[in-house]
Amino acid sequence: MRRTRTLAGFGIATVALLALTACNSGTPSNPGDGGDGDAGEDSTWFEVASDVQLEGSPTFDAIEERGKVVVGVKEDQPGLGYLDVTTNERTGFDVDTARWIAASLGYDEDKIEFKPIASANREQAIVNGDIDYYVGTYSINDKRKEQIDFAGPYFITGQGLLVAADAEDADALEDFNGKTVCSATGSTPIQNIKANFPDIKTQEYDLYSACVQDLIDGKVDAVTTDQAILIGYAAQYPDDVKVTGGLFTEERYGVGLAKGDDVLRAHINDLFTDGGDIWQAIFDKNLGSSGIEVEQPEVDAY
Repeated sequence: MRRTRTLAGFGIATVALLALTACNSGTPSNPGDGGDGDAGEDSTWFEVASDVQLEGSPTFDAIEERGKVVVGVKEDQPGLGYLDVTTNERTGFDVDTARWIAASLGYDEDKIEFKPIASANREQAIVNGDIDYYVGTYSINDKRKEQIDFAGPYFITGQGLLVAADAEDADALEDFNGKTVCSATGSTPIQNIKANFPDIKTQEYDLYSACVQDLIDGKVDAVTTDQAILIGYAAQYPDDVKVTGGLFTEERYGVGLAKGDDVLRAHINDLFTDGGDIWQAIFDKNLGSSGIEVEQPEVDAY
């Protein structure tokens, strides 16, 4: 029998206030207060579950045998999945969602190993068992579902464009015919351009941050990926880049996990379905200031 616990009665307003005052110090399940550790219950986003049993989940069995959770993430997406190399602090909507899932499985921050995986290598990392699950702007699509399964979606966005701050606004991808657009190798947006916009030149890197740097340096004309990611970069470099145009696709972010692990998939889907206040608190903390207004999507319990 599966048993998970979250804090009852811990309102979203309280969480949002704590997120602002804590300034991302500590972890969601044990936020640091710079003092003697008396933050206690008042600073807890969600508590680590105890007595968790997921009978029939080979992934959970591997986690239990290993004694820690290994999560695939991104490290170069401000507001979603970001690693500050100076402080070694991980932040973002996806990172906190990964922590929330780990806590529901009975594992606190000190029992999580975050492993950066490039977009092109995600399915193979899951198939190989290198990671237990992946949370990193991972769009659900039928081709990927041939190799792996997805829990969620937990977030819906769409493909957008990032251009130089002094560039003319663009309303469509066709505006970049004959120009160079950059994105991550293996990502859905770059595949969309190659398949449907042959007159657009493409540049690919493992990391979106390399694309953004090329844009700032004038080496490419635009960066394309999910708008949620682009807004994070626009906030980071407001004098250099801006988001333009509308959404060209619908991208449904899911948690990638081993194909056939229906027990773990159902567990995560239940967590999302029952944890609306926590989902909203994580969103408000990481993306609330971006101007994006979204609702938590219903999961696809296939």
